[in-house]
Amino acid sequence: MPVLVLVLVLVLVLVLVLVLVLVLVLVLVLRDRAKPNIKIGVLHSLSGTMALNETPLVDAVRLAVEEANMSGGMNGQQIDMIVADCRSDAAYCAQQAEQLITRDGVQALFGCWTSDCRKSVKTVVEKHHHLLFYPLQYEGLEQSPDIIYTGAAPNQQIIPMVLWALQHKGKRFYLIGSDNIFPRTANLMARDVLLAQGAQLLGEQYLPLGASDMAAVAREIAVLHPDFVLNTLNGDSNLHFFRALHEAGIGAEKIPVFSTSIAEVGLAAMGADLTAGHYAAWNYFQSLDNAENKAFVERFKQRFGRNRVLDDPMEAAYVGVKLWVNTVRSLDTTDLKQVKTILAQQTLLAPEGIVAVDYETGHLWKTPLIGKARPDGQFDVVWKSPQPVHPAPFPFYRSRVEWIAVQQTLPGVRR
Repeated sequence: MPVLVLVLVLVLVLVLVLVLVLVLVLVLVLRDRAKPNIKIGVLHSLSGTMALNETPLVDAVRLAVEEANMSGGMNGQQIDMIVADCRSDAAYCAQQAEQLITRDGVQALFGCWTSDCRKSVKTVVEKHHHLLFYPLQYEGLEQSPDIIYTGAAPNQQIIPMVLWALQHKGKRFYLIGSDNIFPRTANLMARDVLLAQGAQLLGEQYLPLGASDMAAVAREIAVLHPDFVLNTLNGDSNLHFFRALHEAGIGAEKIPVFSTSIAEVGLAAMGADLTAGHYAAWNYFQSLDNAENKAFVERFKQRFGRNRVLDDPMEAAYVGVKLWVNTVRSLDTTDLKQVKTILAQQTLLAPEGIVAVDYETGHLWKTPLIGKARPDGQFDVVWKSPQPVHPAPFPFYRSRVEWIAVQQTLPGVRR
């Protein structure tokens, strides 16, 4: 009889233990389910002159978010994207950033294309000590404790491109750009570097953002016949520019154009016949032959369509989300102060290759590339830096104070 009682007691204890375990599991599951989703804000122009360039970046961010959610989210929490249409208007984009931070409670912002947009949003982000990931190559002369710059600094795009053009195409050059911050500043840097090497500036034109009448510019280029053109136009003005060149009988074999803001998405929209043989400088091309990129391209096409293409700003937008996700996962917190500290130490095997956040500047170490546009709308890499390049947002040949003073004297630069 005592043995039977002992057995019954043991069984009862076992049942109680199992019940407690089940209750604990249930509590943990319910607690995880009760966790609110983590929100991020996406700021890109889905309408207006910049929509052609910016809309695809939203899909790149979406792919990174969906991959993070499918692999467990942020330590059990899912990520929600709140997308705001910036309408190709920098001031409006800043208003949207304010709402995403104060009304929607986002933990990070991903977005902007033009430097006017970035500078407007920067004011909002810094006011709230928040966090922005900016995915575009740009003119530099800036760094912020609240921004991670995942695109190229000047020494990772514009400067190596013009030096290569000088070496391989000739000394006589022409500058054309949109009348805003990046083109004015980038062309100033290009002019500095080229003139220091004995090159000759034949002409320089700036047109309003969204300008479509390029016939006069094309005629001037035809008359001056430079060895190459540096193109810093933004948005759909590029389509009108290359169409005007084509109509004026100017092909890449006669006068090659080196562009800073045209990539695979732009080529697909414009028609590869207009741009074949011309050049662009980036840190990523869809045609890169490495395992990480091939898998990235395949995942994107499976999700968004086999006819879609990828380009550098899209890859940089994707990389920004990956860096943020990896940081928050390692911390198990979205506390902005802690996130920024760990972000500054992040390294990632990206589709473009190894990238690393530079602790001092918040920019990425990246590998500069120059590509030649193919008839199929892709690029052949004609030059590649032998190793990743340290970001220098303030090129060495002027001090930071001098750079800021010089930029403020440029027409079209918002003060």
